Amino acid sequence: MKTAGEYICDAIWKLKPNSEFSFVDDDYSTIKWDVLEGKAPTKAEVDAAIEQVKEEEAQTAAQAAAKRQALLDKLGITEEEAKLLLG
Repeated sequence: MKTAGEYICDAIWKLKPNSEFSFVDDDYSTIKWDVLEGKAPTKAEVDAAIEQVKEEEAQTAAQAAAKRQALLDKLGITEEEAKLLLG
């Protein structure tokens, strides 16, 4: 599970991919911009981007689970049996 700070970083890089910054205690108000093209994203924009990142991660996890299950079905084994085989 990611920390709040990791989500803040992911969200900012989603909004401003070339930015460089630091912050303290997972607090948006403490962000110090070292490199920033254009205006700094607002807290609301960062919060919205955090939700997008979380949704994208959930979709990726769901797709991986579906692929894993499709492979297990193709092999005709359960996840527990696969774990035993890969042990």
